[in-house]
Amino acid sequence: MTASADIQAGRLRPDDYVENFNDVHPPLDRKRALIESARCYYCYDAPCVEACPTGIDIPSFIRKISTDNVKGSAVDILTENIMGGACARVCPTEILCEGSCVRNTQEEKPVNIGELQRYATDHLFDSGQQVFERAASSGKKVAVVGAGPAGLSAAHRLSLLGHDAVVFEARDKAAGLNEYGIAAYKVPNDFAQREVEFILSLGGIELRCGQAIGKDFSLTELRRDYDAVFLSMGMAGVNALGLENEDLEGVVDAVDYIAQLRQSGDLAQLPVGRKVVVIGGGNTAIDIAVQTKRLGAEDVTLVYRRGKDNMNATWHEQEFAQLNGVKIKHWAQPTKLMGQDGQVKEIEFEYTQLDDNGRLMGTGDHFSLLVDQVFKAIGQSFVPAPLMNGAADVLELSSGRIAVDEDRKTSLSDVWAGGDCVTGDDLTVAAVQDGKVAAGAIDRHLRG
Repeated sequence: MTASADIQAGRLRPDDYVENFNDVHPPLDRKRALIESARCYYCYDAPCVEACPTGIDIPSFIRKISTDNVKGSAVDILTENIMGGACARVCPTEILCEGSCVRNTQEEKPVNIGELQRYATDHLFDSGQQVFERAASSGKKVAVVGAGPAGLSAAHRLSLLGHDAVVFEARDKAAGLNEYGIAAYKVPNDFAQREVEFILSLGGIELRCGQAIGKDFSLTELRRDYDAVFLSMGMAGVNALGLENEDLEGVVDAVDYIAQLRQSGDLAQLPVGRKVVVIGGGNTAIDIAVQTKRLGAEDVTLVYRRGKDNMNATWHEQEFAQLNGVKIKHWAQPTKLMGQDGQVKEIEFEYTQLDDNGRLMGTGDHFSLLVDQVFKAIGQSFVPAPLMNGAADVLELSSGRIAVDEDRKTSLSDVWAGGDCVTGDDLTVAAVQDGKVAAGAIDRHLRG
C-alpha cells in the first residue's frame, strides 16, 4: 500500500495503538461469572438452545459455571462447537442465543451467554488440558480443503470418530476469517492460533499450509488419494463497485486491508487516510470503519444504499461503530470516483429509495464527499474455477456457490462441502455447524 500526504502511517502515539486494539470486552472474573450464571433460569426446552446454530446446551454449561465446574462447562460447549472460544468473541449473540433469552425484555437484559461461554473456554485453554480422546483408528483418511472454521470443525470431528484428516490451507496460517478477517480488537493476543493449537492437539489432524486447490492439487487427485473430501475454501472473490476510476490509489478492498492489519507486527506502520469512506452494510464494513478510526483516521463515514434495518451488521455492531466515532449514512449509493494525480480525492453518491414494488432506485439527487481512502465492503463471492482445474467430474453449483443437501453432501458421491463456499453467511458458528454435520455424514459413509 502506497502512502501519500493524506494516507500516512503513525498517526497515533505507540500507547494509543495498544489501547485501541486491546480486548474490546475484558473477560469475566470468577465473581462476576458466578453472579451472571445465577441469573439463568435453566429453562426446559430453552429458546437460547434453539437459537444456537450448533445446538450447545446453554442451560447446562451455565449451571456448571454456577457450581464452579468450569471444566465441565467448557466440555459441554466444545462438544457441540469446537470453536466455542472464538464464537464467544465474534458471534452475534444479540440476535442468536441472547436475543432469544427469556430475560431479554424491556425491563431487564438477557443473561450474558457469550461472556459466560468465553469464561469457560478460556479457563480450559489456559489450563492446557486436552479433554477429548480419539476413537480407535478406522484406517480411513479424509482430505479437508480450507482451514477455516468449517474445515477445522470437520477435521476435529472426523479425528474424534477415528479417521485421519489432512487439512490443506492456501494461506500461511489456519483459522480462516478468525485469523484474517475479524477485527483485531475482537480476537487479540493471537487467540485464533491458540484455538487452532488446541484443535490440532487432539491428534490425527495434519495441517498443510501454503497448499491451494487448483494450483498445488486438483479435486480429482484428492478423490483418487483419499476416502472422502470436505470442501471449505470460503469466498475468495471480492465484489467490485463497477465504477470508473476504481483503480485509483486509495480505493481499497476492505478484506485485504483487514488481513494486512491482522498480520501486521506494528500497527504504527499501517497507512490510513484522514478522511475515510466505507461502502457497505455488513460486518466487514463495520470492522474496517471502526479499525480505521482506531488507527487514527479523523473522519470515517460508512455509506449504505438501504436503511439501517436492512444492514447485515446487527444493531449492536452499528451502535458500536457510532460509539467509536463512525458516521453512518443510509439510503445512498456510489456513482462516481474522482481523483487527482492517480489518487482518489472525492466520491459522488446518489440518494436512493424504494419504488412502489419495493425495488431500490436512485432519486436523481446527488452529494459528494472528499476522501483520502475508499474501502469497498460490498460482499465477497465464491470462485469455482480452482475446483474445475483438472477435475474429471464437475460439482453442481447453486446461486454461484456449491450445492449441497442437508448432510452437506455435494453432487459428487464422495465430496461434502460447508461454510461460506456453500452459504455465504460469513458466520463462524454456522460454518462450525456445517463442518460438524458433514463429518457425521462422512463417518456414516466411510463405515458403510
